[in-house]
Amino acid sequence: MRIPRFYIAITLAADCEIELPKEVAHYIANVLRLSAEAPIVLFNGDGNEYSATLTSVSKRQAQAYIDAKLSIDVQSNLRIHLGQAVSKGERMDWVLQKATELGVSEITPVITQRCAVKLSPERWQKKSEQWQKIIQSACEQCGRNTLPTLHAPVSTAEWLKAQTSATRIIFDPSEELRMANLTLPNSEVRVFVGPEGGLTEQEVYSAKQIGYLGLSLGPRILRTETAALATISALQAMHGDL
Repeated sequence: MRIPRFYIAITLAADCEIELPKEVAHYIANVLRLSAEAPIVLFNGDGNEYSATLTSVSKRQAQAYIDAKLSIDVQSNLRIHLGQAVSKGERMDWVLQKATELGVSEITPVITQRCAVKLSPERWQKKSEQWQKIIQSACEQCGRNTLPTLHAPVSTAEWLKAQTSATRIIFDPSEELRMANLTLPNSEVRVFVGPEGGLTEQEVYSAKQIGYLGLSLGPRILRTETAALATISALQAMHGDL
């Protein structure tokens, strides 16, 4: 049986006992039904993981003794910053989860011209908190010890004007450049993926004017979530750690 992993946003150190956060304690006691002396793994995003043993478990509380700090690096050498147009329902959640598993280093939700999701600032904040939890859970599952950075949602104009030395990619079916012919001068890539209805001609034009490479993903039209994950997978296979 695989040892459960938990993300907790507190300072961790070897040879000490800690009380686990209430959400984690509830999951341990009522979902996994673990008891004292069960092994667990903790991480807080500092790039390490910490082996621990449960010392006490009740319905609402759990404590663990951390016995070792382990330097385990599973980060990709390729830094991918995904600019994902916000999509409806579970599509965005799915992209965030799978992009995390595939090793992206940064994610920025982008509110494009054809974005169908319209929220107040308060609801955007709640949505971002929900997305952060999805990323944390994905890291627990896939073995990452460093969480990808989730940025606040921005407009297309804000996304495009950001200064970067990364290779910048945008998708355009009219282009002949394919992923197999893409060369990277460094280990940084900035990928802009449009919404369900696609980016507007103006958005594509503006991106190309400032140096984005137009890239074709083949003769078939891909959904926004498929385009994002196909691109990340291909980049990791050719230039990263797949």
